[in-house]
Amino acid sequence: MLLTAAEISRDQPTGSWFCLRAQPKREHIAAACLRQIPEVEVFCPRVRFRKLTNRGPVWFVESMFPGYLFARFDYLAFHRRIRQKPGVSGFVQFGDRLALLPDHLISEIRIRTGANELIELNRGLEQGQNVRIIKGPFQGLEALVTRLITARERVEILVEWMGRTLAAEAGIADLLPLSDLRA
Repeated sequence: MLLTAAEISRDQPTGSWFCLRAQPKREHIAAACLRQIPEVEVFCPRVRFRKLTNRGPVWFVESMFPGYLFARFDYLAFHRRIRQKPGVSGFVQFGDRLALLPDHLISEIRIRTGANELIELNRGLEQGQNVRIIKGPFQGLEALVTRLITARERVEILVEWMGRTLAAEAGIADLLPLSDLRA
């Protein structure tokens, strides 16, 4: 929904959330600063994922919507304070119209993120999936998952090595799906 500041001042829709712009990579800072105002409800969902770096696989936490966060408040009473908080660049606007989101949309995302506003993208390994070995004597080689041994958090893999196909077992933490490497 798009409304002008005058329309919001006259009759602010109850249950609507404002979409705020945040400074790059500072959404969490903006959210923390806004949470210091008791009358402002803030929602800043994040995503946790594992990515291969020069140091090996590392867990990263980033904003689900980079550059944006959401807040519910009385516009007339708080819009100036909100704009001046660290990490906040301003309101998402189209011309003079402010972007408002319905409560059911934010509620749907909240159900998926839980109380900590975090979704973990932990792509589990599947039979037939290609992986790269990131630890151990076969580090750097590609392999094919042939069987899941979930009770021990291990998998059986096939590795092409020295012109032969070898069957081996590896820990799930020692493997990275090839789709993660291309991200």
